[in-house]
Amino acid sequence: METRLTHVRANVRKLQEAVAWYSEMLGFEVQNVWPPDGPNYVDFVSAEGAAFSLMVADPVPSGGRFNFSVRNVDTLWRALRERVEVVEPLFETAYGSRKFTIRDLDGNELGFVEG
Repeated sequence: METRLTHVRANVRKLQEAVAWYSEMLGFEVQNVWPPDGPNYVDFVSAEGAAFSLMVADPVPSGGRFNFSVRNVDTLWRALRERVEVVEPLFETAYGSRKFTIRDLDGNELGFVEG
């Protein structure tokens, strides 16, 4: 079976707090909210690849790790390392890239990879 990943979602407890964290810490921009009159879901602008979204749902955390490709992982690491919970500090991987992993407000793991 061939597959193409188009969308991933992290579960959160409080949508507005989570959106503020992703926007302020990581620079994510909200693209859509649903439903309009009482949102419990948002998705963010994506340059390419799978869309990333947040939704108020159980279980929290979602239980996965979401890896994001970034242009300059060192710059992002320096900007975040003192402001977030670090799961894995910046390191060289065995497969030729550099990455670090943090947790969001709800414990979801977010990896940032260059290379």
